[in-house]
Amino acid sequence: MMKTKKLKLSLVVMLVLSLLLAACSGDKTTGDNAKGKGDKIKLSIWHNYAGDDLRAKAVRKQIDQFEKEHPEVELDKQAIPVDGYRQRLKTVAAANEMPDVFYSYSGSFTEEFYKGNLIQPVSDLWEKKPDWAEKFLPGSKEIFTYDNEVYSAPVGMSATSFLYYNRDLFEKYNVKVPTTWDELMEAIKVFNKNKITPIALGNKATWPAQSSVFGVIADHVTGTEWFMKAIKSDGATFNDPQFIEALNYFKDLVDAKAFQEGANSIDNTQAEQYFVKGNAAMMINGSWAITNLAASSNKEELDKIEVTVVPSIEGGKGKPNTMTGGPGGGFLMSSKVKDKKRELALELMYAISGPEAQKAIAESESLVMYDVDIDESKVSSLYNKAYELVKTVNFAPVYDLYLSSAGGEAINQGLQELMLGGKPKEVAKKLQDAQSKAVK
Repeated sequence: MMKTKKLKLSLVVMLVLSLLLAACSGDKTTGDNAKGKGDKIKLSIWHNYAGDDLRAKAVRKQIDQFEKEHPEVELDKQAIPVDGYRQRLKTVAAANEMPDVFYSYSGSFTEEFYKGNLIQPVSDLWEKKPDWAEKFLPGSKEIFTYDNEVYSAPVGMSATSFLYYNRDLFEKYNVKVPTTWDELMEAIKVFNKNKITPIALGNKATWPAQSSVFGVIADHVTGTEWFMKAIKSDGATFNDPQFIEALNYFKDLVDAKAFQEGANSIDNTQAEQYFVKGNAAMMINGSWAITNLAASSNKEELDKIEVTVVPSIEGGKGKPNTMTGGPGGGFLMSSKVKDKKRELALELMYAISGPEAQKAIAESESLVMYDVDIDESKVSSLYNKAYELVKTVNFAPVYDLYLSSAGGEAINQGLQELMLGGKPKEVAKKLQDAQSKAVK
């Protein structure tokens, strides 16, 4: 009887020990090469291509294709809407919990991740694939380069200030397409008189007024050289008279009722639809509007849309025929990714920015910083018009790509304040205080 009890006790002890060992040797999610189900390597990717537009679908398709071709990877894909994307990244950055691969806007947004040691260079990807690297347009690599190391590759062109206009409405009311500021103000007057909104704007997310409208106006007034000094508080500040003047030009648009009522309470997509349906004569918007409109509008609606640049300002320091933009965002890699996981992360980044991806993005009605042959039958007349235009323009910096995060937020909020009756000098002071503090 005693032997039987001892045997049962031994079996129980062995069972407990085996369960403990099994628990200790189960799935491990820590370390560089985190494993998932079936010993797959876990890899996460975040991006803001969450919409139903052609560009978003093209990028997601490349990610899905990578997943199919790599059964050894357990891919955690998060598509986050544009309006909340920046804040989500800032939140995880503060906790040093970055995704393995993630989309980032070029300029100061990426630079802050670099300064925080949150990302790592991918120069070896450029070196291993020279045939791919040499087809990027000038300036593509430089905007992602820090201390001679490249951290990304652009997956699009960021042209943020096209002046879209409805040809039929201009002809109907006999309005000249504006090439000077005075002609723009006259066009606004005529359309208001005929109960047509002059310029569609959806500024609910706060960035459209700055990125698409104000930035190009400011460059027309101050010139690019002044702005690059002001962001560093190096011989120029946002309290300077020329910047106050630029804010006053934006206020002139507000006072002239250039934008539809409630522009701060509708989003950018709503503004695009408001314009394409003929409710507004013009829209100052980025290249992203092309792919959005192509996905949601019919051929008749698209064919009547023309594109040009925002008129220059007499006496201003900026170059004529200028729009804001340059290389768009790209995908970065967390500094924590290493070994085999890093090799797979590089393959994923190449899948999204390689030749096939660039062609797919271009044919989704989205401009790219890449020399690619496009099947013109796959793109709209609006895309072709925009593509031909960008070949002829000068590019100026987009404000929120070069300002600090605090500075970008200050000007975004400040422009909303101006639209609600705020004062230019107060907006300028808030921007200067935020930017100088960040620089220090």
